[in-house]
Amino acid sequence: MTLSRSLALGAKLVALAVPATAAANTTEQFSSPRGGEALVALTAAAPGADWGTSGAESAVVALRLDGRKVEDLVLFAGARPFTYRAALGRIAPGRHRLDVGFVARKSPPGARAPRISAVRVSLAGPDEGRAARFSPIVVGRDIPEVPGVYENNHTDVPLLAYHTTSTDDQGRTVIEYTEIWSNEDGGTNTPALMARWGRTTDIEWIYRVTLGADGRPVSEVYQAPNHATLPFTGVKVDDHPVLRTATANNNMLQVDDLRAAPNLLFFPDTTQTLPAGRAREAAMDANPWTYQVMAKEMVREGKVEATPSPATADMSDQRDYLFAEVKKTTTYPQPPAAGAWVGTALEVKLAGDATWYSSNHHVPDSSIQRDDPAATTVELPAGTTPDRIEAIRAVSVPVAATAPPAPAPADYRIEVTALNRGFMLDGSYLPGESFVAWNGSVVLTPAQPAAVLWTAAGA
Repeated sequence: MTLSRSLALGAKLVALAVPATAAANTTEQFSSPRGGEALVALTAAAPGADWGTSGAESAVVALRLDGRKVEDLVLFAGARPFTYRAALGRIAPGRHRLDVGFVARKSPPGARAPRISAVRVSLAGPDEGRAARFSPIVVGRDIPEVPGVYENNHTDVPLLAYHTTSTDDQGRTVIEYTEIWSNEDGGTNTPALMARWGRTTDIEWIYRVTLGADGRPVSEVYQAPNHATLPFTGVKVDDHPVLRTATANNNMLQVDDLRAAPNLLFFPDTTQTLPAGRAREAAMDANPWTYQVMAKEMVREGKVEATPSPATADMSDQRDYLFAEVKKTTTYPQPPAAGAWVGTALEVKLAGDATWYSSNHHVPDSSIQRDDPAATTVELPAGTTPDRIEAIRAVSVPVAATAPPAPAPADYRIEVTALNRGFMLDGSYLPGESFVAWNGSVVLTPAQPAAVLWTAAGA
């Protein structure tokens, strides 16, 4: 797909070394002409591993820079060569040594020694250097309700990270860092993830830093359990805060002593960013392999209904869904009661089929509440191909409050202005080309609660 080429190519790096090996362990010497934030691209394959196979989901390698442990990489892409990207932290000018080695005790029981075919170390360029400087280090998850000490080697693995930059009301630069995990073992249930968020990965901001005029932090916060925002006062490695994945839905706690955090250690490359005006899922679109890892975990963990049916809310094979992104704005003449709101669902009609298939399966609070560009999915009958999709419409969904009880808003206005993309997954769970694009303006009201946004050519 070409939806986010700027995201995929956002990190323009200065290459330092391009060695090539084919072993489970390797040592690479490289020389840096200047100091800065170092990044690594490691191409490796894990024979016998597959993220869809229980007990042999991955292999884990550890990276040591100049003798110091830097991070672990979970090789989740299985036996095919795949390039994993991560950060190494600040380095000084001169010669350095990077050791990469298989760690059997941190790998699933069926793991075999991987084959490392290339290691490329580089420095973050001028545009990415500031974001790379403050990027967080994340300690892997180890919670009682999920089996295994090193649980990210088989569930909710961190896939990639990105940053966004904004300006606050005082004109200061704010950098926010977001991590994408393959799923969340707690929190939002699987059908609601598909309906409200358009995927079963977990996408969470984890750390936000505000910089003063001198480029130094004046405020630091992180996303804590129950999605609370707390000030960060924990340990750092240079300017990199250290956080620990503390909940089944991947919220964080700060780390106060690295010696007390012996789990998997992740140091993501956060130099990617989002294109303007797009939903967070654009980061997945620019890295389409994320959909494949996501889907394999759903199948392996038994989260896919055995008999697919768009008449039920349970998630079916993810290849049966339209993955769409809608842009809308919701306003109310009078503020609604606390907990009451009006959401939006997308519905799809197929050629020769009178049914309108709904993104929320007609469950009101599974509709889309947020007004940022938002992703969702629409389940279709098994075997549906893109050429059968005839029309897409938006539908308003009033939602009543439950605690305390309050009626759904009786008056509202939802302006829908774009469908940014629409695709289905192919046989390998990879996104096909987007075949949906629409820009315009339709308004949903109590008098007109549905409106067609897009029709196929010739329909």
